[in-house]
Amino acid sequence: MSLVPRTRGVAALAVATALALPAATALAGPAAATPRPPDATTSAGPPTDLDAMFIGAHPDDEAGTLSTFGQWGTDHDVSTGVITITRGEGGGNAVGPEEGPALGLIREREERSAVAKAGITDVYNLDEVDFYYTVSEPLTAQVWDRDETLAKTVRILRQTRPEVLVTMNPAPSPGQHGNHQEAARIAIEAYYAAGDATRFPEQITKEGLKPFSPDRILMRAANGTGANGPGCAKAFVAADPSQTVYGVWGGTPAPGGRTWAAVERDAQRVYASQGWAGFPDVSTDPAQLGCDYLTLVDSRTPLPQWGTDAAYTNHAPLDGSLVALPGGLPLGSGMTVDADRYRVLPGVPFTVTVGATAPRTGALKGATARLEVPAGWTVTGNGALGALQPGRSATARFVVTPAAGAAIGTQTRVKAFVQTASGTGYQDEPVLVSAPVTATQQLLPQVAQFHQWTDEVGAEALADIVRPVLTLASGGSRPVSVTVTNHSATVQSGVVTPRPPAGFTMTPASAAYSGLAPGATTTVGFTATNTDTSLKTAVEGGVAGDYLYTIEATSSGATGTTQQAFELVPTATVPQAATAPTVDGVVSPGEYAGPVLDVGRRWEGEACTSATDCSATAQVTWRDDTLFVAVTVKDDVKGTPLATSDCKRHWRTDSVEIAIDPRGTSENTSTTFKAAILPWTAEGGPCYLRDADAHQGDGPTTAPGMKVASKVTEPYTGYVVETSIPMSLLPSAVDPAHMGLNVLPYDSDTQDRTGQTRIGWSVWGGVQGDPYRWGDVRLEGYVPPAGRPTTPSAPVIPTEALQSVDSPQSVEQAVRTNVALAGRPSSSAGERAWVDKAKVRGDIVEVRLRVEDAGTAHIVVRDGAGIAGRLVTPVSGSRSGLATVRVPLTRALGSGASVSVGWDDGAGGTFSSVATPK
Repeated sequence: MSLVPRTRGVAALAVATALALPAATALAGPAAATPRPPDATTSAGPPTDLDAMFIGAHPDDEAGTLSTFGQWGTDHDVSTGVITITRGEGGGNAVGPEEGPALGLIREREERSAVAKAGITDVYNLDEVDFYYTVSEPLTAQVWDRDETLAKTVRILRQTRPEVLVTMNPAPSPGQHGNHQEAARIAIEAYYAAGDATRFPEQITKEGLKPFSPDRILMRAANGTGANGPGCAKAFVAADPSQTVYGVWGGTPAPGGRTWAAVERDAQRVYASQGWAGFPDVSTDPAQLGCDYLTLVDSRTPLPQWGTDAAYTNHAPLDGSLVALPGGLPLGSGMTVDADRYRVLPGVPFTVTVGATAPRTGALKGATARLEVPAGWTVTGNGALGALQPGRSATARFVVTPAAGAAIGTQTRVKAFVQTASGTGYQDEPVLVSAPVTATQQLLPQVAQFHQWTDEVGAEALADIVRPVLTLASGGSRPVSVTVTNHSATVQSGVVTPRPPAGFTMTPASAAYSGLAPGATTTVGFTATNTDTSLKTAVEGGVAGDYLYTIEATSSGATGTTQQAFELVPTATVPQAATAPTVDGVVSPGEYAGPVLDVGRRWEGEACTSATDCSATAQVTWRDDTLFVAVTVKDDVKGTPLATSDCKRHWRTDSVEIAIDPRGTSENTSTTFKAAILPWTAEGGPCYLRDADAHQGDGPTTAPGMKVASKVTEPYTGYVVETSIPMSLLPSAVDPAHMGLNVLPYDSDTQDRTGQTRIGWSVWGGVQGDPYRWGDVRLEGYVPPAGRPTTPSAPVIPTEALQSVDSPQSVEQAVRTNVALAGRPSSSAGERAWVDKAKVRGDIVEVRLRVEDAGTAHIVVRDGAGIAGRLVTPVSGSRSGLATVRVPLTRALGSGASVSVGWDDGAGGTFSSVATPK
């Protein structure tokens, strides 16, 4: 898919080139050698060294873990940094009209202030664009340029050398932000790549960095059930018992006597642009405070033994890496345990390798390895590791045979111990007891891609995070392809039998497969039908929306059973109108002959207190080549009226979003049409826009020919919005038999540009980004015009992001930490420039630069009140090695004035410097 970039003009961050503002002036003089840049005021010098690093997608992604980072810093002197891939320019803004790079400056400032409450000073922005809300990791990877973003992350890890990494959930769990998924996958890949000299070798050969392997990586996510109070870590029960889930309790006192949970809440409130300023206080009762949960992804160092009290302390995620374990191996020791497969078969041997590495500061004497396995399993092998000299490693290989009667589907762990004269180390490896053959319904494209990724990075256990789910129209049928996989070493034949949930049938009742080679897959086909149309659709149906069922596959060894789910989406047949409705905000009799849709079911936010608080219905019809939609909303409080010029980010106030997937097959919203209507503005009338779809922006520009109207009741009890949408505006021709549709009212009872409740027709968390979960609509009698393409047009993706060279906050950090901006390489000697002196001269600041070679200077003058001057200008080298740049001021400078210079050498490198103007 080609991506057409969209450029957003942002007056607040308009940067001038030498054509528009005074350019650099080369000072004449004899040729002179440029002096070395001073460490104190430039980014020259050795980079900072950190202990831990959080890797997320947006400012505020770390906000739910700041209690943990704060405790680690205070109690164990752990220095933590944050890598934030975007500055969140695609998010909302509850504090002003800024968007794009101007909003990026605000959100970066918020993040730095928020994390400082947990003692964090280092935030590394990678300058990728936060283009809009999407649940698609593949789209995110494409927009961000996956390889480049991974390289920048690896570079920062090699520079800052943190032992412990924390990231997000990499799985396409329903409704999860695609940016979050991608950030986690980049973090996990970087964990493996940073220590591999063959990955991004130019960082080593040209930039002088050294490979560095972090000790462990955890994700800020957990699947299971728990309880509040100081025992929350031990009380947590993981859905997968082979997963290691640590809990860090927020009720621990912070300096000053308040709890860390309260400090974390203070930090969260700093994100005012995201509407978080009004978050309520946390409980003062420690028994009501819970844990931050962290799930272990991988570790290269010993761990606290799972199931013992040592695994349930607030510092357990650090133990064996940054905190010494009582009786454990010395800090700096390495330990690994690896099985040659994740799926193991009853009675079939597999290999487990245990590795140990002595710390660089001392030997490990008399090292031996041993395994503990479930009852009935056997272990053979020699665990002798010998005497390990400082920095040296050894491995022991074992053959493990599961019991012939091991329960199919059991998730368990192989426990490993390394005993030495200095102490004992523990590690474990998750395994899944599998039947020789399993059968799984076809995976959604994103889930299939995720499974492929887990195989490639060697994290197969993560694949089980996502349950296989398919949507089915209420009362409808769909083909279901079932994948049959042979996990054994012998050819297999057998029968696949689905056990559909009540209210569904699958035909045929079973299907045979034969001659399936070892490691091979085949498919068998079924047709699923929802026979009970009284079953509830969307999140109200089944178990949180999932109608669970199993598929059995027989084989020569055992029967494999896997769990799947169907999700029902609502359906409607929409007739053609006898005459086109008048778009006036009034639903007149006979205008809409189709069904009345209930669009009042909650999918996110606070529950409606009553039908008068928030509820809604919608009516849909079509005429000629135009779709008509009328939405009647009951509401008791009008949300913030936005200015017509601020008709964007519709979730901040009362609005209605209409989402259309023309062919009902879109993998993400970049090939859909999504329009939002605000029923009123500060100027009085309605406005409309498009967001997170094939072409975003103000309605008249991006959806010419679309009409909107609203009628607000007085006294206020709600409103009606009505629209006509020419189907020529959609990114492809409509499939009249299966058009995806959702109608999503947003309710806000505040005047601070924050929303409270989201309701709709087909509802799940994050459904606005999940086209496959939208309702299924049949346009009765409609035939698209001949020649209208069925392949979607190339989407317009916003690609403008704030660059770190334009952020004084980032430039000042680069000077302090000596880590180059945005994960880009530092400019090499001979290609740098830095500020030497700065002097205020009336309404300008005269900045003298030391220049080694031509490039572009991004100069910001600011004081305690904010930015007072900004200039972006090319600078040429000179014989003297000096150049003067005059930066116009927009106001007089106050106290705390500074000049920051982000230097772009034109070849990918950056250099940073600061000065105090005199």
